[in-house]
This record gives sequence, C-alpha cells and structure tokens, in this order.
Amino acid sequence: MASLAWLLIPFLAAVGAGLWATWAARNRKSGKTGDVTELNGYAAFREAMEKSHTGT
Repeated sequence: MASLAWLLIPFLAAVGAGLWATWAARNRKSGKTGDVTELNGYAAFREAMEKSHTGT
C-alpha cells in the first residue's frame, strides 16, 4: 500500500502541472491591449530619460 502512495505523488504532480499549463496558455481577451499600454508607457519613460537635466 505504501508503494501505491509513492506512485500517487508523481501522478498528482503531473495532473497539477497539466492544469497549470492549461491555465497559463489560455487566451485572454484583452491580452494585446495590455501590450500596447505597456509599450506606450515605455515610450514615455524613454522620452523622460532622454531630456537633458539642468543644474549639473
């Protein structure tokens, strides 16, 4: 009976990994909107960093 318990552990781990992979690969309806927002924020950050600083 103990050997069956040891075989159950990797089986449950494989099932859990499969469920997680399915959840992680799901299609998100607003996935591309987040990318555009993030790229716009990065562009604004670059513009702010490229401005010359005065006083030094």
